[in-house]
Amino acid sequence: MINRDNAGFWRGVAAHRLLIQHCVGCGELRFPWLPGCNACGSPEWDTVEASGEGTVYSYVVMHHPPFPAFDPPYAVGLVELAEGVRIVSNVIGVPYDKVRIGMPVRLVFRRVDEELELPLFRALDDGAGESRRGART
Repeated sequence: MINRDNAGFWRGVAAHRLLIQHCVGCGELRFPWLPGCNACGSPEWDTVEASGEGTVYSYVVMHHPPFPAFDPPYAVGLVELAEGVRIVSNVIGVPYDKVRIGMPVRLVFRRVDEELELPLFRALDDGAGESRRGART
């Protein structure tokens, strides 16, 4: 759901940019977007663009309820970005049962309908440790 606190994040996604809030007061990065800094309480912030590189910190396999953009079962990961913040998103590019903690992933964007584009993370190895860096996907 897009609201006044996260609208900037979704504008970034529409422009194929993954934006992270940066506290002007203390320099802390934060995600998800919040109206104020958890570290120092400052309401002042700007954004930095994420590199798109990360690793799977944790994940679950969704079987139910169905979501129109994805056919179950599918993997939903808690991805730790290179910048140190974590984001929840789908892990794609390998079967759901091959997703592993520590797996390297890279940001991609996928339009799922006329109104919604999502940031997703493509696995950079096959789940057995075989790197696919540089492979065309």
